[in-house]
Amino acid sequence: MLNVASSASLKTYVSEWENGRRPITERYAVILRPLLGVTDAELSGESARSVPQQADGYEDLLSRIDSARSLSDSMVRTFMDQTELLRTMDRQMGASGLVDQMNGHLTTMEDALTFAVLPGTRRPIATALAGAATLAAWQALDAGSVERAWRHYELAKRAAQDADAPQYLAHAMGEQAYVLGDAGRPEMAVELIRDAQRTHAERQSPRLRAWLSAAEAELCAAAGLHDDARQALDRAAATLPEGAHARDSDMLSIFLNGDHLARWRGNVLALLGDSSAMDDLYASLQTTDPTFVRAKAGLHSDLTQAHLARGEFDEARSNLQQARLLANRTGSVRHRRRVELLTGQM
Repeated sequence: MLNVASSASLKTYVSEWENGRRPITERYAVILRPLLGVTDAELSGESARSVPQQADGYEDLLSRIDSARSLSDSMVRTFMDQTELLRTMDRQMGASGLVDQMNGHLTTMEDALTFAVLPGTRRPIATALAGAATLAAWQALDAGSVERAWRHYELAKRAAQDADAPQYLAHAMGEQAYVLGDAGRPEMAVELIRDAQRTHAERQSPRLRAWLSAAEAELCAAAGLHDDARQALDRAAATLPEGAHARDSDMLSIFLNGDHLARWRGNVLALLGDSSAMDDLYASLQTTDPTFVRAKAGLHSDLTQAHLARGEFDEARSNLQQARLLANRTGSVRHRRRVELLTGQM
């Protein structure tokens, strides 16, 4: 049996606990914890105010739910516009200076999604989050933050599933395969990219299917699957819609037209040691959008590799120098790593 103060004294104690003038000793904490349904931390930090806080907690929760429910289409468009701005900054200046902005952007959307209850509210937010998280993951991979990249891809996949947007899921899986390839698991990377192609293939746009096939070709080349790489390139060319338009209306993160695919083809052929890569690569160098700075770094690395395969060392050194300059300009750890590997082959 516990020995406690008299009723009169307890009234004084409660008043002092509420006003923070008296600490709650363990003798009374044993009684108050089960009575108020609070933890030690809540009891010591908030004193007897824990009871009204339960009501306030519900009010705050409902307020957040109502706020999420009232998110308009224009707010979701604002999320996507912010993602697009970060994407533009990334391809011109690199990802290293965007980490804080990108993390803040993701946190805002995750918070909105957490309190969005009904599917009609959740799906637009989840779709926006899936696209942003995939971009954040690619930026993290480019900056050399491999674990952060992996976690962002997992976030993108969960958001895509929440949004019932299998095209975003397939794209996130396709890019995530590059993490496995860079980590020295090329066979597993090929398995993942092929699984991405089977993910609700009937709901994938032609441009996305072409992108996935081109990615498969690159990953197969890295895995030494030469015939598979060439077949995947052929599928990409056959699937890609005609015309100069590059953006996918359903997947704004996809940039792919004939010129982009020619650059990608040159990259794959260079990995395969095929001397015919040279024509595609030099043609792409003339047509690549100048804002795609990081892509140009990759082009010069591909040209370096192609010239090395032909024993043309002067041309290889010239392109390697350009690749190094552009990789340093964007702060791309991924491209700098490739430049160092090529330097060791000179």
